Amino acid sequence: MAKAKVFFTTEITPEAVIKMYEALGVELPGKVAVKLHSGEKGNQNFMRPEFWRPMIEKIGGQVVETNTAYGEANRNGLRDTTASHRQVIEYHGWNKYFNIDIMDEEGETELPIPDGKQLKSNLVGNHLFNYDSMLVLAHFKGHPAGGYGGALKQLSIGCASSAGKARIHSAGRTDNRLECWQRGVNASKVEFPEAMADAAASVVRHFNGKIAYINVMKNLSVDCDCCSVAEDPCMKDIGILASLDPVAIDRACMDLIYAAKDDPGQEHFLQRVQSRNGEHTIEAAEELGYGTTDYELIRI
Repeated sequence: MAKAKVFFTTEITPEAVIKMYEALGVELPGKVAVKLHSGEKGNQNFMRPEFWRPMIEKIGGQVVETNTAYGEANRNGLRDTTASHRQVIEYHGWNKYFNIDIMDEEGETELPIPDGKQLKSNLVGNHLFNYDSMLVLAHFKGHPAGGYGGALKQLSIGCASSAGKARIHSAGRTDNRLECWQRGVNASKVEFPEAMADAAASVVRHFNGKIAYINVMKNLSVDCDCCSVAEDPCMKDIGILASLDPVAIDRACMDLIYAAKDDPGQEHFLQRVQSRNGEHTIEAAEELGYGTTDYELIRI
C-alpha cells in the first residue's frame, strides 16, 4: 500500500477546516452525510455548530448522528432516545443552522464484516443508506473506554445504532444495552479496540472510497464529548488534519501527541490512551486492510 497523505495545519479556524478539505482534492458525490459529535448535555469540550457550519454549508452536507447505548439512569447521558437526543441537539444550538438526521430513528440494518476480528456484522442506522458519500468531522480527544476518539471512533461507535453500540462495546456478546452497561457485559482491552476497528471497516467499505476525514486537535481532554461531566483539556491545541485514510489520520494525531514532549499535559493524555490500549484500534484497522499507518505528513 502506498503512503497515505495526511495534511496538517496549526491554524484552528472554520476557514482552516475548509482549506484542509480543499487540500484533499476531492469532491464528495451525491448526498453527503456529515458525521460529527453534537455533544452530550453538560459537556464543555465539543466543537460547536458555529465552528463546523462553514464546512458543512460549503459541501451542502447533511449532519447525521445516532442515539447512544446508555441512558440517564446509568451513564448520566440524555441522548439514548430520539426525543431526548433532539432536546440536547436543540440545547446546543444545532437547530439554528441544521436539521440533524438521527440515523437510527427509524431502525437499523446489518452491514457484514466477514473478516472481522470480533464482529461478523455491524448494526448501523437505516438512514445511512440514504447517503452517497460521507465527510467525517472528528474532534480528536481522549475517551473513557477507547482511550482516544478520532476518525475510527466516528466511523464505528458514531455510525452504529444504539443496539450496534452495545454490540461493539460487548465485542458481539449482546445487542442489549442494559446487559452491556448495567450487567457489565463489556469487552476486554483487546476485544473492544478490535470490535471498533471491525465496525469502522463496514462503514468504510460501504462508501467504497467516497469518504473523507478531518480531525481537529483542540480542547484535548482525556474525556470524550459523550461525557456530561468531562475533565477540562489537559494539553494545548495542536491543529487540524485531513486525509482520505482513517487509519493514517488517527495515527498521525497520536504521533503529534507523542511529539508534544514539552506539553505538561502529555503524560496524562497518554496515560488515558495507553491504559485503555487505545492504539490497538489503529493496529487492528490496518490489519483489516482499509488504511495504513505509513503516511506522509504534509504541512500547510
